[in-house]
Amino acid sequence: MVWQRLDGRQPDQLRTLNFYPHFTRFAPGSVLAQCGETQVLCTVSITEGVPKFLMGSGKGWLTAEYRMLPSATQQRQERELLKLSGRTQEIQRLIGRSLRAALNFEILGEKTLTVDADVLQADAGTRTISITGGFIALAHAITNLLQQGVLERSPLCGQIAAVSVGLLKGEAFLDLDFTEDVNAEVDFNVVMNSKLNIIEVQGTAEAGSFSRQQLNQLLDVAETGIRELLIAQRSVIPDFNTLLNV
Repeated sequence: MVWQRLDGRQPDQLRTLNFYPHFTRFAPGSVLAQCGETQVLCTVSITEGVPKFLMGSGKGWLTAEYRMLPSATQQRQERELLKLSGRTQEIQRLIGRSLRAALNFEILGEKTLTVDADVLQADAGTRTISITGGFIALAHAITNLLQQGVLERSPLCGQIAAVSVGLLKGEAFLDLDFTEDVNAEVDFNVVMNSKLNIIEVQGTAEAGSFSRQQLNQLLDVAETGIRELLIAQRSVIPDFNTLLNV
């Protein structure tokens, strides 16, 4: 029996995708990223200075923070204040690792970029949408630095996007919503750059195991989705070609 998607999408089809850049007033870079029913506000802030292990190196840094609003899901969740859950820490580390792959930190200099991903509404895929939207906010923040004369050239050296994939009834599906996510036999998050080289893969068999052939199918489907995401990102970064320093 083949899994039937509630929204009628094909197995290799993304959910409806929208990016609303410059969504907030004060952040140098911001975007509201919508993928299906999931909505994440991504902002980038810039501060002088770097963590102690980088002081005096001339290199910059990027870090990320991820939070989910209490009303982002059907049942209210308590705010994470003094202690972050293991899930939250894992996700924000993933966002940071992924977006650091887009930067030349020697060009950035001793500045810290902080990517904040705040989930307004969750219907699965929040971490991958945070990465995809976070890259857009990052690009706009760098444009801001260049326009202000803080930087002479762009430290952006790559484009990053991410997507979720999974096995449902043995078949590979792209961009899972919540119903699909909780029913998936295998759940994967894939991060790639514009060359479709892999930055990170997170995958788990929720029950049993999966074959090497199925793994290849999942990566093929992920690649299909990331190609589309890369195009969508560039459509809301007007100076993308001059911004990317390769």
